[in-house]
Amino acid sequence: MAENPIEIQRYLKGVDYPVTKGDLISHAEDNDAPDEAIEQLQAMNEEQFDGPEEVMEALGAS
Repeated sequence: MAENPIEIQRYLKGVDYPVTKGDLISHAEDNDAPDEAIEQLQAMNEEQFDGPEEVMEALGAS
């Protein structure tokens, strides 16, 4: 089951933007994100994010 993009933001709390996709994934893993959330982050097309809004957009949240 896919994680809700808002739920994924919980695992990204404390991220310093701008940030790379790889750093987002590492941060989420450090915050014990479930495999589904990690897979959704890995599937994002963008490689750099300037803020949480860009992450939400990449995850398909409007």
